[in-house]
Amino acid sequence: MPISRDIVALVFASVTPTFLAWLGFVYLANETDRGQSLLATVYAAGKILQFGFPYLYVWLFEPAQLRTMSFARRGVMLGVAFGLLVDAAMAILYVAVLRGSSTIADTPAKIFGKLEEFHLATPAGYLAIGLFLCVIHSLLEEYYWRWFVFGWLRRVMPLAAAIALSSLAFMAHHVVILYVYFPDRFWLLAFPFSLGVAVGGAIWAWLYQRTGSLLAPWVSHVVVDAAILLIGFDMLRGLW
Repeated sequence: MPISRDIVALVFASVTPTFLAWLGFVYLANETDRGQSLLATVYAAGKILQFGFPYLYVWLFEPAQLRTMSFARRGVMLGVAFGLLVDAAMAILYVAVLRGSSTIADTPAKIFGKLEEFHLATPAGYLAIGLFLCVIHSLLEEYYWRWFVFGWLRRVMPLAAAIALSSLAFMAHHVVILYVYFPDRFWLLAFPFSLGVAVGGAIWAWLYQRTGSLLAPWVSHVVVDAAILLIGFDMLRGLW
């Protein structure tokens, strides 16, 4: 096995989402109409590059490994249980602490502004992007981060290190996004939430390792994303 080639591919896969997040949420954000059109083009091209790369890489160099992408039902209830536990923690934090507080007073407008950049600043638009992120994008992320990044890292390093490194890489692009929405509260909100993403990624990697299936971490991911989107919808209610 050409380990050096795999390492280069894994480094590329690990840093690309963070670069794309910086490009879309920082560099091209709040630009002119041309910039907004460019943002949509870059977002689409970036997602094609990101999610197409692992499949192309494996197909070119180890096509037999494509058969390891399983969706067996093992561990689904465990994944759902973890997702509901996270949902409960988020709901308590949001309702008891953050909702209506000055801490996130400017966040709804920032979310609304991002929706406007993609011409989705309506309840129907939010529902459409929400369903895409919750169902399709979460599946693509599990294939990308657990099947490829974690799956290939564990071939070149100990299991615990592969879980940790893949989860930190999974966290990295969320740091950029959360910084955009909480720029003045990085250590209070963005950093702790980012660590939560890393913990979630580690649990999903462990679940994938335990079951050999993407279904359990994917379903768990869907459950968590659904709660995040519901909280986002509640935050936006006064802006529709």
